[in-house]
Amino acid sequence: MTDNALAGLRVLDFTTTIAGPHCGRLLADLGAEVIKIEAPEGDMMRTRPPLRAGASTSFGQLNAGKKSVVLDLKSPQGVKAARRLVATADVIVENFRPGVMRRFGLDYPAMREIKRDLVYCAISGYGQTGPSAELPAYAPVIHAASGYDLAQIAHQLEDRRPDFCGIFIADVLTGTYAFGAIMTALYQRQLTGEGQMIDVSMLESMLSLTLSEIQAAQFPVAPPGRPIFGPVATKDGYIMPAIASERTFQNLAIASGHPDWITDRRFAQYTERRKHWGELVDELERWSTTLTAAEVQAVFDRHGVPSSPYRTVREAMADPQLAHRQAFAEIVDAGGPFLALNPPFRLSAAHAAAQPFVAALGEHTKEVLADIGYSADEIAALQS
Repeated sequence: MTDNALAGLRVLDFTTTIAGPHCGRLLADLGAEVIKIEAPEGDMMRTRPPLRAGASTSFGQLNAGKKSVVLDLKSPQGVKAARRLVATADVIVENFRPGVMRRFGLDYPAMREIKRDLVYCAISGYGQTGPSAELPAYAPVIHAASGYDLAQIAHQLEDRRPDFCGIFIADVLTGTYAFGAIMTALYQRQLTGEGQMIDVSMLESMLSLTLSEIQAAQFPVAPPGRPIFGPVATKDGYIMPAIASERTFQNLAIASGHPDWITDRRFAQYTERRKHWGELVDELERWSTTLTAAEVQAVFDRHGVPSSPYRTVREAMADPQLAHRQAFAEIVDAGGPFLALNPPFRLSAAHAAAQPFVAALGEHTKEVLADIGYSADEIAALQS
């Protein structure tokens, strides 16, 4: 009996950068044996900061718990070794541009001939087929292409250029969808004995964040539309209250010492409140700017107004709630220990946490190839 839900599952991870490695790490977190196939120069994320003693924590948090095997897929010998590994695998994850794995001879039709019950997940910018399939894609491009960036601007108080992209939402989101699709395919394999191809698109993944906007694009909604939440100034920063219902608004009015707002014609009804939103915030800030963000939150908490001060990531990581949930794992690589986020879910009968190690480039090449029948001489020849 094991508490590793995916114990015994072998995954070949042919991915680089963020989306694919994130998917593979979630599988490793649940106990799968994830073998990361790297080119001789390694995943480029190995060189991304922060670096300590040449080891990247950015790479480490995406690849903790995986084995590293170096294979040159541009050589016949490397492809042959990969095909022999496929015969032992349950899942393949890859995020090359469509057509690359076919040129290597490692695409799904070829791999299905080797292992009929293989689950093969391909992650790409626009999907495996269609007029945009072979276009290069990175998260900032997908954010723009999906409408997400302009949808965000539509919710601002002033017209402006689209924002710069510093957080790669599309990568993490797509990797998470790929993880869910793989779990679905594995369950179906239990029922049918058959594997299948999974085609995950970053563009469609990103569009899933704009559900209301997709409907509004088809059926335009006149103002006031849905609630818009924004920052409220305090003495030492900003706080975000979510005034999502009439009860929340009434609680806000009482909390800020303005019970008269409940009957004020400008604010009492939602439609009027939206029209006079700027006035409401101005009056609210006359009160909130006399207090710190922590003091405002304490008042809001007492009155049932959902809110949070704006925090840095460092501040968020120090939240006692995250400590209570053991949200972070300590991982050790060549540069020493660092923290990485565990999966955001907990299972009552299974372990779901990052494994505490990061493999050096090619660390498991000999072990894994020996496991599939390569002799020491053959391994040496392949590595040379």
